Amino acid sequence: MRQQLVIVGAGPRGTGVLERLAANAPALYAGEALDIHLVDPHPPGGGRIWRQEQSPLLWMNSHAEDVTMFTDDTVAMDGPVRPGPTLHEWAGLDGRVFPDRRVQGRYLRWVYDQARAALPPNVTVHHHPRRALRISGPREGRQQVWLDGRPEPLPADLVILALGHLDAELDGEQAALAAYAREHGLVHLPPDFTADSDLSALRPGEPVLVRGFGLAFVDLMVLLTEGRGGRYEGETYLPSGREPVLYVGSRRGVPYHSKIGYDLTGDRPPLPRFLGPAEVDALLARPGGPDFRRDVWPLVEKELGFAHYHRLFTAHPGRTAMAWRDFEEKYAAAGGPAELRALVAAAVPDPADRLDLAALDHPLDGVRYASHDAFQDGLRDYIEADLRRRHDPAHSPDLAVFLGLLSVYGQLVRLGDIGPWWHGFFSYLASGPPGPRLRQMLALSRAGLLRFVGAGMTVTAEDGVFRAASPTVPGFAVTARALVEARLPEPAVGRARDDLLRALRADGAAETPDGLLRTDPGDGRILDTAGRPHPRRFALGPYTDVRTPGAFTRPRTGGPAFRQNDATARAVLSFLHSQAAPEAAPQAKELTR
Repeated sequence: MRQQLVIVGAGPRGTGVLERLAANAPALYAGEALDIHLVDPHPPGGGRIWRQEQSPLLWMNSHAEDVTMFTDDTVAMDGPVRPGPTLHEWAGLDGRVFPDRRVQGRYLRWVYDQARAALPPNVTVHHHPRRALRISGPREGRQQVWLDGRPEPLPADLVILALGHLDAELDGEQAALAAYAREHGLVHLPPDFTADSDLSALRPGEPVLVRGFGLAFVDLMVLLTEGRGGRYEGETYLPSGREPVLYVGSRRGVPYHSKIGYDLTGDRPPLPRFLGPAEVDALLARPGGPDFRRDVWPLVEKELGFAHYHRLFTAHPGRTAMAWRDFEEKYAAAGGPAELRALVAAAVPDPADRLDLAALDHPLDGVRYASHDAFQDGLRDYIEADLRRRHDPAHSPDLAVFLGLLSVYGQLVRLGDIGPWWHGFFSYLASGPPGPRLRQMLALSRAGLLRFVGAGMTVTAEDGVFRAASPTVPGFAVTARALVEARLPEPAVGRARDDLLRALRADGAAETPDGLLRTDPGDGRILDTAGRPHPRRFALGPYTDVRTPGAFTRPRTGGPAFRQNDATARAVLSFLHSQAAPEAAPQAKELTR
């Protein structure tokens, strides 16, 4: 009987797993013929987020040279490195451009086709353009994966869930606002992938409240301006007359930091330094597990500080008052925040050259403006300053901190669920919009089509409208008949609209306090409430407690998702090989491409 592997999710994560299966099969899979079933209603490779059928106006937030789906020798894995082209090499693009998402979708489809072609001849891939509804079957026996519209299940010796971003039920506050909208004829658009939102109810010239100032807002801004016929001439936006007026706010009240617009020259910070494998081992050994703020954050802060000051001292020594070796020795020995602050104050004369993560995270804390118009001027100045800084190599410690964030993320995935704050902080600093998008925000603000509300934005429903306010501008409020929640749904298993995740939960799969699927950090097996790994079910991606920054990454940055894909692929192939009858197993051989 042919062995059967089912992978639910054929987007970048499922494609990455397939690539690792192909890379490891020559050494690990000498078994019977194998069928790999990819289950996804969207085309393999791009999946939902990177599908071809979306607006060409929507960009990636990464330079083309910073995107790869292929491993290199910086990935700490047991499987073989199989190098391949970055997006810009494959597409023949300038490495510094921000491609539209359809280009990335074509690249992902090509990677998928390459991975499928690299599989041994006894392995066949089948794509099922359907949704998976549930998994049944005994722990020690074959599983059954039930699909929408298919009366018979797919048999599976093993199942890998490679789910990406999914729709979710509204939380309590959102549900109340949605109910109010229905009762009073208002518009409430819940968290969603913006390309899938129906924006037709947002009418020209009318105010729209927008809660969320990250990448989902950027997509919304684009679709409601250029997407409605407006255009830019230099620094000026020429409206079509079909645009609404967007009033945007968030917890921080500012957009995510611009992508950095220069390359690192000279020495890279030697990372990890204060948060590496040994420190993570020690954190995992703590009785009851580590507390993020008490045990983990001080190490993160010191690691990011080390990256920042290594770059400042080595690339900009004229702005320091101490030799790097002396500073490094004292920095490593410093016992607490007060001692570190004193050291930095003595060694770095200009406060602007010092790293203040708290100020970065809350730039408007305690800031008050006398009027709404004054705040518009103030936030435009803030955005312009961010653009200047993020495109000026004189501030290259910022790029070192970005590399530090990537290093830290690669270590933190081993700790499991560390709460949602870190993921938001990382995205705000390291995964913001392209610089040109922030310049478009400035143009729209000057045109009066984008208005900033402030930090700690609150939304209430009263008197038949929605009302937004912020302590940044005391006494100011704006009312509107439309409210958009500009963010992706939180990846909580209990709130996901996905039938498969709900069925897993009902079947005894364990969750973290934040609602993420608990998995074995070694190979991705799904854990039950007793902590036992399921021998035949695996999960990877944002719904798990070992989620990574993304399914693809920058070249030569370790790629934690690639490491996870490799570990899962090797565990799967080893299991399938062990199940094959020895007499039927052909000799493994090296493949040529």
